Amino acid sequence: MKPVIIIGGGGHAKVVASTLQAAGQPVLGFTDTGGARPEMSGIPQLGGDEAIAGYDPSSVELVFGIGCIQPGPARAAIFHRFKGMGYDFRTVVHPTAWVAPDVEIGEGTVVFAGAIVQPGTRIGVNTILNSRSSVDHDCRIGSHVHIAPGAVLSGAVVVGDGAHLGVGCTIIQGLTIGGEALVGAGSVVVRDVAAGHRVFGVPARPIPGGGA
Repeated sequence: MKPVIIIGGGGHAKVVASTLQAAGQPVLGFTDTGGARPEMSGIPQLGGDEAIAGYDPSSVELVFGIGCIQPGPARAAIFHRFKGMGYDFRTVVHPTAWVAPDVEIGEGTVVFAGAIVQPGTRIGVNTILNSRSSVDHDCRIGSHVHIAPGAVLSGAVVVGDGAHLGVGCTIIQGLTIGGEALVGAGSVVVRDVAAGHRVFGVPARPIPGGGA
């Protein structure tokens, strides 16, 4: 198994590091554009993101350790930049997560501790299924999505690329959350959310000025 390099050195990266360690996967180091930092969970800093270019793409894989609190193009842009340089991203599942055998998970997606992914679900690339999130049967989750801790998706939910589903939100069955949409923390979504829109509340309603 190739060693991995974690992109990022903040709080989200710490959780990624612990997930890799729990899964018994070798970690070479992490990068951080914020300057020199102490080691992270015993893992050394290799420098800024430019340090990755010093490693042959055939000898390492990358894991995305940069989280997000709202939709935006940054994660996708970094992912595609390194893919364009020839690097592959490791898909990682914490050993305490439960993922049905037929679930398809895209490159670079990380499934954190306590997450549940039920049968028939498809997940795109570079997506975060954060701690204790729950994705029920036959969901379609796009790429570069963040499903935050404790979020619950009922069956057959569709989530577009780049959407952000906040902490503890609930999406009822069969709904579509459009690309780059934001569902606020604790919200209960009972109708479709258009691409680029922002909703919050119980039931979730558009945030003033939150339309595309």
